[in-house]
Amino acid sequence: MDLKELRQEIDVVDKQIVELFEKRMDIASQVADYKIENGKKVFDPEREQQKIASVKQLAHSDFNKVGVEELFSHLMSVSRKLQYQKLTEQGASLRLPFIPVDSLDKDNIRVCYQGAEGSYSEMAMKRFFGEVNNFHVDTFRDAFGALEDGSADYCVLPIENSTAGIVSEIYDLLTEYESYIIGEQIIEIKHCLIGVKGAQMSDIKTVYAHPQALMQSSRFLLDHPEIKQISMKNNAFAARKVAEDKDKTQAAIASSYAADIYGLDIVQDGINQADSNSTRFIIVTNQKVFLRGASKISICMEIPHEAGSLYHMMSHFIYNNLNMTKIESRPIEDKNWEYRFFIDFDGNLEDSAVKNALRGLREEAKMLKILGNY
Repeated sequence: MDLKELRQEIDVVDKQIVELFEKRMDIASQVADYKIENGKKVFDPEREQQKIASVKQLAHSDFNKVGVEELFSHLMSVSRKLQYQKLTEQGASLRLPFIPVDSLDKDNIRVCYQGAEGSYSEMAMKRFFGEVNNFHVDTFRDAFGALEDGSADYCVLPIENSTAGIVSEIYDLLTEYESYIIGEQIIEIKHCLIGVKGAQMSDIKTVYAHPQALMQSSRFLLDHPEIKQISMKNNAFAARKVAEDKDKTQAAIASSYAADIYGLDIVQDGINQADSNSTRFIIVTNQKVFLRGASKISICMEIPHEAGSLYHMMSHFIYNNLNMTKIESRPIEDKNWEYRFFIDFDGNLEDSAVKNALRGLREEAKMLKILGNY
């Protein structure tokens, strides 16, 4: 047969496949009705594995066996999504332990941030909350601990920089502690070389800064190889040290805001090489609440360590027409080569599409935690 005839043959087979697919989905719908009436779970992995093993044996070559396995895995995934949709349509509402609120109470609260006065974290805290009762701690873990023991109602933490990437420790701590994201604040990062009053560029012999600030200012520092670089936990700590030591040969890399706080001069302005450098800060609480108008959801999940798992999880966003904006992975402690996935997507916890997607993810993932809606 020529190509035209072969394509006509494929058209005939494809028509039969569609007819059989629709027949299969009609039966799947009846299965959903039965499961709803009898309170059975949609996802039955043991049954699915048995089914795939049996249909693979119907194929006549190794290549086709693999193809049949992939085809039926996808068919079953589509069938599950139909069943999740029917659950929602028949009023089997997904119960999420999050309470919608109209606004955040910013009176009589305590806010914690990591670092010191003059840090970008303090700037983010003031930008988001305004003037509130606040305090700072030395480490990210201390900030989560303040939420846990009730000494803080909220904490402000950096989670991502546009040039340096994610703050991996924050991702890990979000899963370790009972904590939830309620908001975010973007702060433009503009590093300055700051020193004591009257200090000139020719005076500087040592510079103190957070390792990321040193990296982000590397081009400037390469032009001044005579300056010794010393890492510190936080740029604000560096500015405070320079202010306390009152040594003209010392400088810090920090913001102009830090220079004002500690009474220092700006020796050189804008020394970080990136013209657009911003840090995203998250506002975290230990209460399961979200603003009614929230439009971004963050989740983390652990999935079966087997081929196709991540693909099937991602399909829940596709089928529910949800825009996934970010995905990150972090290794799971004590589980070699297994990872926890962190995902941001557009939506609100009261949206039916979001509930459908979360229902599927909750049933099929090994672990799912909603990190917040903000």
